[in-house]
Amino acid sequence: MKLSLSWIREYVDLPAALSADELERKLVDIGIEVESIVDQAATVKGDLVVGRVLEIEELTGFKKPIRFTRVDVGAAAPQEIVCGASNFAVGDLVVVILPGGELPGGFKIGARKTYGRNSNGMICSAAELGLSGDHSGIIVLPADSAATGADARPIVGLDDVILDLEITPDRGYEMSVRGVARELSHAYESAYTDPGVRDVPGATAEPPHPLRIDDTIGCDRFAARVVRGIDPSAPSPEWMQRRLITAGIRTISLAVDITNYVMLELGQPMHVFDLNLVRGGLVVRRARTGEKLTTLDGVARVLDAEDMVICDDSGPICLAAVMGGETTEFQPDTVDVLLEAAHWDPVMVGRTARRHKLFSEAAKRWERGVDPQLPLVALQRAVELLTAHAGGTVDERVLDQDHVVAPTPVLLDTTLPARRIGVGYTVEQVTTLLGLIGCAVRGVEPLEVTPPTWRPDLVAPIDLVEEVARLGGFDVIPSVLPPTRGGGVLTPTQRRRRMVGRAMAENGYVEVLSYPFIATGAADVLGLPADDPRRSAVRLTNPISEQEPLLRTSLLVPLLGTLKRNLGRGERDLALYETGTVFLPHLTAVAPPLLGVEHGPSEEDWSAANAIVPEQPWHLAAVLTGDAAPAGWWGAGRAATWSDAVEAARIALSAAGMTADRITVRAAEHPPWHPGRCAAIAVDGTVVGYAGELHPSVVAALELPRRTCAMELDLDAIPAAPVTQAIRISTFPAALIDVALVVDAAVPAAEVEAALVAGAGELLESVRLFDVYTSEQLGAGLKSLAYKLTFRAPDRTLTVEEAVAARDAAVALASSRVGATLRGA
Repeated sequence: MKLSLSWIREYVDLPAALSADELERKLVDIGIEVESIVDQAATVKGDLVVGRVLEIEELTGFKKPIRFTRVDVGAAAPQEIVCGASNFAVGDLVVVILPGGELPGGFKIGARKTYGRNSNGMICSAAELGLSGDHSGIIVLPADSAATGADARPIVGLDDVILDLEITPDRGYEMSVRGVARELSHAYESAYTDPGVRDVPGATAEPPHPLRIDDTIGCDRFAARVVRGIDPSAPSPEWMQRRLITAGIRTISLAVDITNYVMLELGQPMHVFDLNLVRGGLVVRRARTGEKLTTLDGVARVLDAEDMVICDDSGPICLAAVMGGETTEFQPDTVDVLLEAAHWDPVMVGRTARRHKLFSEAAKRWERGVDPQLPLVALQRAVELLTAHAGGTVDERVLDQDHVVAPTPVLLDTTLPARRIGVGYTVEQVTTLLGLIGCAVRGVEPLEVTPPTWRPDLVAPIDLVEEVARLGGFDVIPSVLPPTRGGGVLTPTQRRRRMVGRAMAENGYVEVLSYPFIATGAADVLGLPADDPRRSAVRLTNPISEQEPLLRTSLLVPLLGTLKRNLGRGERDLALYETGTVFLPHLTAVAPPLLGVEHGPSEEDWSAANAIVPEQPWHLAAVLTGDAAPAGWWGAGRAATWSDAVEAARIALSAAGMTADRITVRAAEHPPWHPGRCAAIAVDGTVVGYAGELHPSVVAALELPRRTCAMELDLDAIPAAPVTQAIRISTFPAALIDVALVVDAAVPAAEVEAALVAGAGELLESVRLFDVYTSEQLGAGLKSLAYKLTFRAPDRTLTVEEAVAARDAAVALASSRVGATLRGA
C-alpha cells in the first residue's frame, strides 16, 4: 500500500525534519513492514524549473499541432523548446525540465533537433511528472505563483515522500491513512486526530431509497446517501488525482475517485450508483446458484450461493464488497447518485474474491476487517467532497440499517504479558498501552478489555499480550530463553522409538522419511492376496497427487520407492530404514452425517466421528541390497541376505527392551516376502513383524536387484519392556564347552537354542551358534548345529563335573524336545 507522507501529516503531528531512515525504523518498531520510502523530489533528476512563455510559433505541415516556443527559465537567454501541447498561451507559467534532466521511468532529456527546430529541454505535463494520468496538456501554473527559474518541485507537489508499506493480513485497519497515522502517533507519542470520529447525521425515519437486507450475517450494516443535480463533467482536483495515482489507483471520474479517496483515507470501501439506472428498491441477499452478473470489468460472472449481491427489480446489480455491475455504474452524463457504504462479512468476501479471481482494493480491505462504525462518517465525507467539486443538492434523508454486534470483552490476566514476554509490565502500563490502541479497560484482576471496533483481530488474551509487547517496544524485550516447565520428559513410547531408531543407525542403516501416500496399484505390486487386509486403504478426498490418492498400510511401498530412487542415482550397497505410522481403516464404520452449527457435537457425535478414524500404529521397516560387507584387500565381501533382515529385527527388538529369550524367529509365508526365505518375528509368542528376502516377482515389478531383503515390525505391538535388573558380574572363571547336535533340517535353530537354554539351568551364561553343517555322510534331511556354551557360577569356580552335568542336561532336553543327538555319539 502506497501513501504520501503529507496526507498522513494531516492527522498526526510528526516532526518537521523527518529522515527516511528514522521513519522506517519507527514503522518497523510498531510492526509495519516497509517496502520502500521514496522522496518524490528525487524521482525527477536535474533542473525542473518554472518558465514563462515569451513567444509561440505554430509549425505547419505536420500530422499534429506542433509549437516552437521561447521560454524564460531565469537564465541569461530564453530557452527554445518544441512542444506538442496547445493548452497554453504567451505569458503563461509552465514547468520546464532542462537538458541533462531525467523524468520518472528513466526518460532522459537533452538538446536535440526535432521538427526542423532546436529543442533544449521539455515543457512537462502532469502525466510526464508522474503526478496524474492527465495527458491532455501541459501544466499551466497560476499567474505569478512563482518566479521564473525557481524550483518547480514544491509548486507542483513533487516535494512529498511516498511510503510503500506491506500490511499484515491481521491488521486491516492499517490499510488506510487513518490507521497508519494512528500507528505513527503511538511511535512518536504525538497528537492524533481521528478522521473516523465525528458528528454526522444519523438514520432518518424515511430513507432516501428503499432497502431490505435478507441476510444480516453477510451484511450487518448498510448505509446510503443521495445527491442530485451534480455536474457530471466536473474533474477531480489535482491533489486528489495525485494521491490516488500515488496509491496505484487509476482516476476515472469525480464521483468514483471520491469513493476511492475516502477508502484510502478512512479504510471504508464505498460504491456509487447512478440513481436513475436503479430500478425500484434495493435488496441485499445471497446470490442464487446460477445467477449471472456482468461486473464493471465487462466479465459476465456466474454467481455462487455464498456470494452476497445488491439487487434491484432487474436482479443483481453489484457483487457486494468486490465489484459493481455494469447496469448501474456511474456514466459520463450521471447527475443523480446513490452513495453506498456497508459492512460485509470478511469470510464471505475473501471466498467470493478468490472464487471469481477479483482481488479489488475493496475486497482486500474487507477480508482483513473494516470498522463497522465508519459507514455514516464515510458517506458524510464523500457527500462533502462531491458537493464541493461538482455541486448538487444533498438529500437530507439518511439510510442506515445497523445490525452490528458489539465487540466481545476479553478477560486478561494481568500477569500474562510479563510471563509471556519476559518484561515486568505493571497493571498501569498494561492498561495504558491497551488504551492507546482504543481498548476500553475495566477492572483490576482480571482486566476486562473491550477491543475497539476497528480491531476485529483482538479476540483472545494472547492478542492483547502481542499489542502490549508491540507498543511497549520490542527493543526492551530481553534476548533470553524462556524458563522451561518441569515434567518435559519423553514418554516411554517416545523413548522406545528413539532408541530403536538410534540402534538401527548405529548398525549401519540410514534413516529416510517418505510421504505416506501410495498409488492404487501398490498392493498388486507387492503381490498381496485378494483377502489381505492391507489392500483396504484410506482414500484421500483431496490428495496432493492424483497418482497417489491412498494412505499407506505398510511402510515398504514408499521405502522401496526410495530404495529404487537411490539405485537410479548410482548407489549400489544400501541399507535404509524408516519409522512412521501406517493407516488401517475400520471397514465396518460408517461416516456420520454432517453436523450443523446450531449446537456443539454430543458424545454420540464424537464417538461416531472417531469410529471412522483409521488405526495408526507405529511401524519400523528396513530394506537392504548389495553388499553387507564390502570386499577389499582384507578379503572377500559378503552380500546382504535374508539373515541380515532378521538380524535387523533382532536389533530393533533388543533396543525396544526385549531380551533374546522372549524373541522367536520361525519360518513363515507372508507376501511380499519369498515363501522359502521369510521369517515371522514373534515376541512372547505374538507375531509383531516379518523379515526376509522379497519375492522375485516383487523385485522384478519394482526393478530392484535380485535378492533384495526387507523387514517390517509393528512397534506398537511390542509389549512394554520390564524393569531391567542389574546383572551381578562374576569374577570367577568361565567353563567353555562346545556341543554339535544333529537335528532334522526343518527344525529351526532358535528352537534348538531355546531347549539348550532351558535345560542348562542357571549356570549357563551364554549360548552361541557358530557352525551349521550338512553332508551326505551326516544323512539326508539332517543338519549339524554347533553351539558354544559358556558356564559360570557367581560365587565359586565351577568343577568339571558341574559343567559337564549342566551340558548333559541341556543336550537331554534338546533331545526330548526337537529330537537332537550329539554328533559322533
